[in-house]
Amino acid sequence: MSTAGPGTATEEPASPGGHPGPGSTGDGTPTIPSGRTTPDRPHTPDGLPPTGPAPRPHLGLPPHETPTRPSPRTPTDRTSTADGLPPTDQIIPTASRGPADRTSTADGLPPTSPAFSTTPRRPAPDHARNETAAVSSPRTTPDRTSTADGLPPTGRTIPTASRGPASDHARDETRTSLVDTGPSAGTAPADPGRWPDVAVVPSASRARVAVTAALVRRALSRLPLRVRFDGGGTVGLGGPLLEVRDPAAFHARIGTGGLVGFGESYMAGEWDAPDLVAALTVLAAHTAELIPAPLQRLRGLWAPRHPKDERNTPDGSRTNISRHYDLSNDLFALFLDDTLTYSSAVFRGFPAHWDRLAAAQHRKIDRLLDLADIGAGTRVLEIGTGWGELALRAAARGARVTSLTLSREQRDLALERVRAAGHADRVSIELCDYREARGQYDAVVSVEMVEAVGAEFWPVYFRTLDERLAPGGRAALQAITMPHERMRATRSTFTWIHKYVFPGGFIPSTRAVEDTVRDHTGLRLARRDAFGAHYAETLRLWRERFAEHAPQVGALGFDETFRRLWTFYLAYSEAGFRAGYLDVHQYLFTKENPAS
Repeated sequence: MSTAGPGTATEEPASPGGHPGPGSTGDGTPTIPSGRTTPDRPHTPDGLPPTGPAPRPHLGLPPHETPTRPSPRTPTDRTSTADGLPPTDQIIPTASRGPADRTSTADGLPPTSPAFSTTPRRPAPDHARNETAAVSSPRTTPDRTSTADGLPPTGRTIPTASRGPASDHARDETRTSLVDTGPSAGTAPADPGRWPDVAVVPSASRARVAVTAALVRRALSRLPLRVRFDGGGTVGLGGPLLEVRDPAAFHARIGTGGLVGFGESYMAGEWDAPDLVAALTVLAAHTAELIPAPLQRLRGLWAPRHPKDERNTPDGSRTNISRHYDLSNDLFALFLDDTLTYSSAVFRGFPAHWDRLAAAQHRKIDRLLDLADIGAGTRVLEIGTGWGELALRAAARGARVTSLTLSREQRDLALERVRAAGHADRVSIELCDYREARGQYDAVVSVEMVEAVGAEFWPVYFRTLDERLAPGGRAALQAITMPHERMRATRSTFTWIHKYVFPGGFIPSTRAVEDTVRDHTGLRLARRDAFGAHYAETLRLWRERFAEHAPQVGALGFDETFRRLWTFYLAYSEAGFRAGYLDVHQYLFTKENPAS
């Protein structure tokens, strides 16, 4: 259990006289340590560093969003830095980075993030059986006070009660999976027509299953987990509970499919966890240790490879994007807030609350618009429309926006929203690949798009930003990242996320982003701000909302196996950010103006 106190971030209101409360900035924004903060810089209303030449007053909270004092049991973020600035306050020249891939934090751990992932192949819901369905995924920052289970504070709250994480034993008893789909709840068998690789346990020899069982138990026995095998005892050092209800099937799937099999075993209901995020956070924090070193070196021989038809060529990208984003606008509306924004928000305090998510999404968007210096008359190219919220806010500033998307479902609804807002004269939404964009713009904005591009096409993507920017232009990006060495190790591996959520996706490291920009464009990195802890909270709110609307998800034609898939995806992504395996960054790149 974690309690708020000096040196920890809270949603504490400012002290009288405008001085910040303990561990917070003047407006209650949690502070996060960083080894590269820049002192003596003014704060914006959200507690993050100024993003543009003229910070705008609308970045602050609306009156109804005044932070409130949390329960004393609520877990908090990390210790504040000497200058009181969050870790996102970094101005990083292109040359000033460490040997790895990210900003160095005071805790020396890598930033992480789950913003984009991959999607497995599966049949679509009943109303769209002829379409192939897919699913998606999303970032990091650790080194906080350990909770009783050895994990960093997660800042999660349960929708029906306001409480912080309990001890490992209490957590097992008081928290249940957010979607009632565990084997103990009578998980329905997977439809073999929709889910062939889930419905049937893959055949594996007794020797393979036995070797897999020995390796799995050996790896899990060294982790701060309690793994209980039905009829086979418990292993682990203590911590969150993971229950394996069908050990034979569990080991057969892992033995034949690795981590893809691990995810499919969850979809089949062969294992579960009372606190799924806590269990997955432990696994994410020890990813490099789960597979023995000799097998790691032979990864190229045993790890599944990406299907060739999922390369992100222009045609391949259309198919990959459709498999995730064209699932159903109604599905996404059930767990996203009213802005329909499907990327990390920027909160003013932790734990985050659902009724503040829309304002936090606007805060994130406004920071990007400020980074790109977007205002009246600015010509804006947006790569990746989503459901149009960024384009709407840019148009409200008087900008003229051309937004590109490959999702027909998203485009149709975004156009409706643009017309309803009265901005049809300022916003054009085109069904167009980024490689087909033409013209020049004062600003380019792209939110969590690079993760869907694929490593093979990163140079093309960043050259497109350069070519589309007018001299003196600015490009503002938001991107999920992972540690550089893990990125290199998994670059060719086909994962559960690829198969069921984000086909063709691949999360870069900050080093990969910056090296690609340096080697393939004339753009200059002006700044990079990290806020992975905010993504973890965003994902928690989505996950809880999805669980609350499980009956409505079923009514849309998405069966129980899909609901377990989506729950696993959101929890898996959240765990990545909480463990520090993933991070999310906002970047500003600028283009030189020879005439100036």
